[in-house]
Amino acid sequence: MQQEKIWLSSPHMGGNEQKFVQQAFETNWVAPLGPNVNGFEQDLEYYLDQNVFVGALSSGTAALHLGLILLGVKAGDEVICQSMTFSASANPIAYLGATPIFIDSEKDTWNMCPIALEQAIKDRISRGKKPKAIIPVHLYGMPAKMDEIKAIANQYEIPILEDSAEALGSSYKGQKCGTFGDISVLSFNGNKIITTSGGGAIVTHTKELKDKAVFLSTQARDNAPHYQHSQIGYNYRMSNICAGIGRGQMEVLNAHVGLRRKMHQFYMDFFSTIDSVKVLHEPTADYYSNHWLTAIVLESYEKREALRLVFEQANIETRPLWKPMHLQPVFENSPYYGTSVSEELFTNGLCLPSGSNLSENEQNRILSVLNYFFMK
Repeated sequence: MQQEKIWLSSPHMGGNEQKFVQQAFETNWVAPLGPNVNGFEQDLEYYLDQNVFVGALSSGTAALHLGLILLGVKAGDEVICQSMTFSASANPIAYLGATPIFIDSEKDTWNMCPIALEQAIKDRISRGKKPKAIIPVHLYGMPAKMDEIKAIANQYEIPILEDSAEALGSSYKGQKCGTFGDISVLSFNGNKIITTSGGGAIVTHTKELKDKAVFLSTQARDNAPHYQHSQIGYNYRMSNICAGIGRGQMEVLNAHVGLRRKMHQFYMDFFSTIDSVKVLHEPTADYYSNHWLTAIVLESYEKREALRLVFEQANIETRPLWKPMHLQPVFENSPYYGTSVSEELFTNGLCLPSGSNLSENEQNRILSVLNYFFMK
């Protein structure tokens, strides 16, 4: 009989989520507004601790879309985007009829390469198309080189839309990820560090910008006694039910980060004597990763695939690293700047089970596969 499946990153409830959801039912606050939405936003603002303003939305993708709109991106514009990321980082650029300009990774954090970033900006400006925004991503929870990226963005006066979908609980030089951008986004999808089932948030530095995002997320209804609309709006607001789950999840966020980091150390200990495998890890003490997913790079594609298939036979989910956006068929005509770092990471890299709810028995099953594969 096949053993129960071990997932890459499954939802992990804390116990109090039902209390907030039940309150929503008891008070009939089931619409996309209510005390849980307000409370969840306040919880996030308190946690991020940078005098920010948070708007709870239906997804991180929605937050990116609204963020681009708030930054004035329109059809025909160009937006710089990290290539090694999930497609949701780039798709909203296309929603607006703009063109993504993809940037390679650097080897320390696997995130946007500052050198390639500046090369891209200079080249696009020389072509008469100054980019309207920069979207760096904190891949798998690892903070990007934000000092370098922000310095370049400031030099060329290009705003940053920070994709912190995978990095709630991570920080760089003591500052929480999700607060570095002119606008930032979070995700609470089912596989994230905490979840609202589905959901996300936009993070701004002024109440006016947050209010504008909320206005657009609720169909851009004007302040009138009847339904009047002067702008195109979207149905992007988080429901009071989902926000109730989020309020319960915020109570266990720090614990979940600790458990993910403990799982990461589990892999670091195993691979400490295997020189052919590199584990994505903080390059210096300036970086603090939530280690949403622990990712490794093997010596070849063949080795990567062999390990993935051994895990698959044991009914344990693993996943290749994100396929870079500049290699995706849908973006094959978009410009790309850099070398081959992201391509090599994708070819040889694998994400390992990293959930905060992995039991001792499940960890032993993972260890058995690793021992079989690397010690045979």
